[in-house]
Amino acid sequence: MRELSKKEKTEFNKLQKRLRRHVGNALADYCMIEPGDRVMVCLSGGKDSYAMLDILRNLQRNAPVEFELVAVNLDQKQPGFPEQVLPEYLDGLGIPYYILEKDTYSIVKQVIPEGKTTCGLCSRLRRGSLYGFAQSIGASKIALGHHRDDIVETLFLNMFFNGSLKAMPPKLLSDDGRNVVIRPMAYCKEQDLAEFAAYKAFPIIPCNLCGSQDHLQRVHVKHMLKDWERQYPGRTETIFRSIRNVAPSQLADTHLFDFGALTVSVDRSLHLPAINVANL
Repeated sequence: MRELSKKEKTEFNKLQKRLRRHVGNALADYCMIEPGDRVMVCLSGGKDSYAMLDILRNLQRNAPVEFELVAVNLDQKQPGFPEQVLPEYLDGLGIPYYILEKDTYSIVKQVIPEGKTTCGLCSRLRRGSLYGFAQSIGASKIALGHHRDDIVETLFLNMFFNGSLKAMPPKLLSDDGRNVVIRPMAYCKEQDLAEFAAYKAFPIIPCNLCGSQDHLQRVHVKHMLKDWERQYPGRTETIFRSIRNVAPSQLADTHLFDFGALTVSVDRSLHLPAINVANL
């Protein structure tokens, strides 16, 4: 961590406490971590996953329950990937970790035409590798570094491009029922995490495969939300709260709510009073 001035230390302490509080609340609200859990913390080399590991390690020291943390990085064999950065960082922390090597980069480049979005296939391959590895090391939870803004962006991506009303849940059971995925930073703002990473001087590793694609649908949605936030401060937080405050009867999903059961009991024996049409 870089040297901080007195004012910076004060601001950093406030920021750190706020992030820890948000993570602690998310863990409690969604029962993310239970006694004896072995949590596999997925570390990509980006600001969000670094912050997640840092905050979870801090909370682990004071948590009312005991749990293990194991850091795992998936080396996808991207050209120029600095393989030494994460091992050196994790060795310095003294935390158990694994570097999982899978050449998903070649698969993505082979399957996806030049200029097309790579994120979909890349994320599926990465997820499959990590899910399988979690089982091999006996991890009971898989922690991902998605934050509040990621969740809101995903909501709009699904609405705009998939015609579905869904986002990223803070806690998820995988489709095969073998893994529980948690997102401890579901309540954290991306701006707070960026400031935290700058204070901590994490050794950030950029994603050269897809992170530089400025035509991505997610990039456009991110710009839209930032514009809204500038015009109406607090709008992103309000949208996020709406995800936690759903009224199924006020939507239109017949699988989510039984609209067919909505009936009233009418007494057919009642007679309406006679109406003199001439007076209308």
